[in-house]
Amino acid sequence: MNLDQLEGKFKENKGKLQQKYAEHISEDDLQYSDGKFEEMLGKLQTKLGKTKEELEKEINNF
Repeated sequence: MNLDQLEGKFKENKGKLQQKYAEHISEDDLQYSDGKFEEMLGKLQTKLGKTKEELEKEINNF
């Protein structure tokens, strides 16, 4: 899956991600400006203790 497809899936399912990890991430953690999607994913990886691949898989499976 390319980055554009992943970003689309993320936009569709970010509410589910926030609900699942409510005690670890906030709404602000899920916000990003144009061109900064990968940077936001990196921050989520750090906060959740997941690899990029694990996070991508989770976003795709919602």
